[in-house]
Amino acid sequence: MSRITTIDQLEAIYGGGITEASTAKVAARITPEYRKLIEGSPFVALATSGPEGLDCSPRGDLAGFVRIHDESTLMMPDRRGNNRVDSLRNIVRDPRVALLFLIPGLTTTFRVNGRAFVETDQALLDSFVVDGKAPRSVTVVEVEEAYFQCARALIRSELWNPARHRSAKEFPTPGQILAVLSEDRVGGETYDREWPERAAKTMW
Repeated sequence: MSRITTIDQLEAIYGGGITEASTAKVAARITPEYRKLIEGSPFVALATSGPEGLDCSPRGDLAGFVRIHDESTLMMPDRRGNNRVDSLRNIVRDPRVALLFLIPGLTTTFRVNGRAFVETDQALLDSFVVDGKAPRSVTVVEVEEAYFQCARALIRSELWNPARHRSAKEFPTPGQILAVLSEDRVGGETYDREWPERAAKTMW
């Protein structure tokens, strides 16, 4: 192995090839063009950092669920989940966050870097009500960088190509994974059988 241990070594391999387009796309605000990408996205990966390390968590909701409060501020409801709140714990202790937006069918992705805080103002929570349910908190992101990512990754992966979609039967189920890791204390066939109904009742 030839491990890279210095920036000079890294730049000897990658340096010198940055095009103007790679830097011109970066904005310190949400532009009208970038607004359209956010409003069209039903899925965001949220990256955070805390004393225990890094975390990256999926966030999915109705398209446009990340609200553009103004050109420098985004708001994202925290919908029901497993109550681990790993991302929120990190944000409370280290506000740095990164967001990666995906839009089904579009190979261009969109990224935001900034700082966040967790807000629980009741009027704000109520403004995010879906199916009669409000989130328990809203993550407010102060935008520092916003830019689109080129399409190569999604083109190479063929992420949106139906011919590449895999059958769930090829993979272990959540119930099977839980059963193995917990030595059968939780999970199993019962977990898999009951999960769809349980999820439908607790989606929001």
